[in-house]
Amino acid sequence: MTKVRITQIKSKNGATKRQSANLESLGIRKLHQSVEIDLNPVNKGMLEKVLHLVKVEELN
Repeated sequence: MTKVRITQIKSKNGATKRQSANLESLGIRKLHQSVEIDLNPVNKGMLEKVLHLVKVEELN
């Protein structure tokens, strides 16, 4: 599994309820918070919906 670090860089104000729910499901609660997750198909789908709000870094 590939591990990625996700950091929220834009506010979720103005985002849809679905996008806010995806951020919370990924473990992101606050602006500039980072989490490390395994990149599986479920997480990848959630990540694609909020890609404009986050920065994604691949970890080795």
